[in-house]
Amino acid sequence: MTGIDEKIRQGMNEDDRAFLASLDAEPGLFQQMGAAFAGTMKLWTVFAVILSLVFFGLSIWSVFAVFNSETPVEAIGWAGIGLAGFMATGFVKIWFWLRMNHLTLLREMKIIELRLESLNAN
Repeated sequence: MTGIDEKIRQGMNEDDRAFLASLDAEPGLFQQMGAAFAGTMKLWTVFAVILSLVFFGLSIWSVFAVFNSETPVEAIGWAGIGLAGFMATGFVKIWFWLRMNHLTLLREMKIIELRLESLNAN
């Protein structure tokens, strides 16, 4: 800990210290994933998870359909559907990880805001 960190901690009241201590504890992966299901975007997050499961199921189904197809044209069609489903699953998962990253950045910005506020109070 540096000298400035110590000055910041001395200038804070108990509520600020407790809140900052709760923010300093780095959340794990599953805690970050759970945090994505809270707030104003929780319905969109639930929708994205359901959508990714649907796309993944469609992809697996189309892979089996490729091997059960009777003509090459039908197999190519099912393979295209499977590829599109796997890509859509990946896109939804990327959105979910970006959402988690967004929440992590907001958390870090709140930490910086609290530290700057405590410096200005002195």
